[in-house]
Amino acid sequence: MISIGIIGTGIVGERIIKQLQQEKQVEIKMVYDQQAERLEEISEAYGIPAAKSVEDVLHSDINWVYIATPPAFHSEIAELAASAGINILCEKPLAHDVEDGEAMVKSVADNRVQTAMHFPLMYKPEIREMAKRIKNGQIGKVVRIELQTFFPDWPRLWQQNPWIASRSQGGFVREVFPHYFQLMNRLFGELSFTSHHITYPEDAEKCETGLIAHGLTQEQIPFLLTGISGIGQQENLQFKIYGETGVLTLENWSDLYESEKGQERRLISGFENVPSLFTEMDSQSTLLVNFEEGLVIQRYIDYLLTE
Repeated sequence: MISIGIIGTGIVGERIIKQLQQEKQVEIKMVYDQQAERLEEISEAYGIPAAKSVEDVLHSDINWVYIATPPAFHSEIAELAASAGINILCEKPLAHDVEDGEAMVKSVADNRVQTAMHFPLMYKPEIREMAKRIKNGQIGKVVRIELQTFFPDWPRLWQQNPWIASRSQGGFVREVFPHYFQLMNRLFGELSFTSHHITYPEDAEKCETGLIAHGLTQEQIPFLLTGISGIGQQENLQFKIYGETGVLTLENWSDLYESEKGQERRLISGFENVPSLFTEMDSQSTLLVNFEEGLVIQRYIDYLLTE
């Protein structure tokens, strides 16, 4: 049984609360946010006791804590939780930067607590099906990987808050790309970048507006990453695996398509159920994305954000 405390009640934090309340093996013990008005709103709406501080959460009867704050606060909270012997579920990216991420990895290792990152793609049946088709050779030899992301607005209209738009903590490279980096890492091993170009607006406080990057997987498969915001089209995210006999496309997080030579692409459906993130946490599954893996992804992020 997971007894969990939640620190951070923004949009993502609230989504997790809704999800957790559907999980039979999870009990939310306490919630905290430094914004008192938001904390009261969430506490009353979902019937969860409100804590007065981070320390109150960590000293309550919990065996996991979920860190849903902006990235700049992850390291400090994680080190406090690890020192208290509490397992940690952390929102992505792992940290504000690699230095903070390294401190987090050391702290959890020193205190021998279990860790997990919130990467929902790992617990989608579409992703398991994609991985199976790649590994069994159904699309032939993989010859290229592409991630294309197009955002008419950033922050997205449902995610309007100052830090998501900031250069210091926000942007789509931090918010969206980690999901796909983690997936690429699991499917193809660690990535190495050969070039990248990032575009920033004149306002030094604002996050990136464009990115193009190239690189190679561990097995020397070339990949291309593109991202752009503030453009005249609908939001669209495509993660494509090109094989010699077929192409798999994950579109907008959950639509999986397969294409074959001379054929229109077709939507794949009828997936087997897979365990949820929280079921995997309860069973201490080796499939969990731990902080060490999160740090690998943090290194990719830090590299891409440099001009």
